[in-house]
Amino acid sequence: MSSSDPSDGALVRRLFLLAWRYRWGCVKVLLLQGILLGLALTAIALTGLGVDVLRTAVQPGTPVHWRFGWQPPADWTPMRTVAVLAGAVFGVALVRGVFDYLARVANDRLVQAELVVHMREELFAKLQRLSFRFYDANASSSIINRVTSDVQSVRMFVDQVLMQAVIMTLSLGAYLAYMLSLHVPLTLACLASTPLLWWASTRFSSKVQPAYRQNRDLVDQMVQRLAENIKGMPVVRAFAREGEEVERFRLANEAVREQKLWIFDRVSLHMGLVGFFSQLNLIVLLVYGGSLVIQGKLPLGTGLVAFATILQQFAAQISNIANIANSLQESLSGARRVFEVLDAPFQIESKPEAIPLPRMGPDGGRGIAAGQRRGGRVCFENVSFAHRDAPILSEISFVVEPGQCVAVFGATGSGKSSLLSLIPRFYDPTCGRITLDGHDLRDLELDSLRRNVGLVFQESFLFSNTVAANIAFGHPEATHEQIECAARLASAHDFILNLPDGYETVLGEGGVGLSGGQRQRLAIARAILLEPAILILDDPTASLDPGTENEILAAMDTATKNRTTFLVAHRFNALRRADFVVVLDRGRIVQVGSHDELAVLPGPYLLALQTMHGN
Repeated sequence: MSSSDPSDGALVRRLFLLAWRYRWGCVKVLLLQGILLGLALTAIALTGLGVDVLRTAVQPGTPVHWRFGWQPPADWTPMRTVAVLAGAVFGVALVRGVFDYLARVANDRLVQAELVVHMREELFAKLQRLSFRFYDANASSSIINRVTSDVQSVRMFVDQVLMQAVIMTLSLGAYLAYMLSLHVPLTLACLASTPLLWWASTRFSSKVQPAYRQNRDLVDQMVQRLAENIKGMPVVRAFAREGEEVERFRLANEAVREQKLWIFDRVSLHMGLVGFFSQLNLIVLLVYGGSLVIQGKLPLGTGLVAFATILQQFAAQISNIANIANSLQESLSGARRVFEVLDAPFQIESKPEAIPLPRMGPDGGRGIAAGQRRGGRVCFENVSFAHRDAPILSEISFVVEPGQCVAVFGATGSGKSSLLSLIPRFYDPTCGRITLDGHDLRDLELDSLRRNVGLVFQESFLFSNTVAANIAFGHPEATHEQIECAARLASAHDFILNLPDGYETVLGEGGVGLSGGQRQRLAIARAILLEPAILILDDPTASLDPGTENEILAAMDTATKNRTTFLVAHRFNALRRADFVVVLDRGRIVQVGSHDELAVLPGPYLLALQTMHGN
């Protein structure tokens, strides 16, 4: 555990505060459990009375210690009395069944239908606002596990630790009071081994806690292996690596299995010790309690039999300490990971006095067709950026006027995508500032800024939804006419009409079934529909064939008209469309100029152009 990790005590206090939010549901469950406890004790007492009645019938003169202020009429036969007592036990069992059903429903509703659902929603909402630095530092498999299985660990604290601890305390108190009312010395003798159980449970908790943390990490690694394999299945098949991938997953799965078996081994050993210590109590009861019955100092039914039954229930509750301790360690392991997400700083967020940015699209947000420009001057002022303490960009300065298109060119790793990611504030500069129409981006309201920035990535992601819904993702209230207009401007309308259900065709995960060019045109339509003042195109033609590239370039020409556009590209067909090109090398600007100017100047741009043409 790092020094920044909360202590177990702090985690438990926080989990108690979480449970307090659902206190009325907890109280309802505990009240029902209290009724069940009372009914259980009533059934034990009635059974003991039945045994005493039968003993009196066999050995006349043996007294029966009646409880509940009731005694059968003198003319009742022993069998009639036993039959009435049996009927009472049956009635208590029926009532217990009803209350047991109510208690289970109340508990499941509390922890599954409320706590788990609310926690997942809270986690998901937080994930929507966290910066990209968080996602850079955490694998997707780990994040998914935190929203799914780790939330169940938080639930486990409420119903299997907190609730069970309260129920155990109430039960132990009731059983202890009942046993003391029967015979004080016998009670103290039978419970003499109880401190050993507490010692064993404390020692067990300290042993298994690190193992549960390790198990979470191993499960994350296994899920990550699975997710990567599914996503990279075409590569696996292309290189015939199925067998190796199966072996790698098997090893990850075996690591989880071996570590979990270690935990099961320790849990089983602890449960065995608890069971052994609990049975010592029964030995004392048989020896000491039996002698009291023989001496006539303790009734057989309402005394020894009832005492034995309650003592077994008492031992079962004591044994439950092991389950509670085990659940506590597992829940703390998961809760720590859940709270890491909930406590993660936003890093990128709006200031309290942030300036809301109005829609600045080419038509002022009133339509799709290109019209008069409404702002969009972007200025980089001595911008530097570092990620994970590694410098990415250094002293970047240039200005893009409204409606201009600037291309960013450079070798892989030169910082192109990092530069573009600063404009919608996926990250903030380490030094310097970026302004939009004179306003520092950090002074603008974040959501309104991003609504004025349209993005098309190299590999555009499409959701498992209709074509229309994918285009309207950033503008869900758009009309069908607006969606169709955006599709036409992106040269996507014709191929959409050829889909089985046109705009209502439901796409598979990631747009499976569409070509790369079709996915890119839908992404361009999605960006156009947003009416952005600024358009960012991150190498949208990199993986396309020349024929498809021309179609995308034609769509880009329409999309970039009267918009401030940032274009990352490696192909010169796209670069020559820009008003000027910024050439990056190792995070620094080394050349600036139009395509025609740079094509005749010595430098990285000319060298790349000559390499492409084989000169």
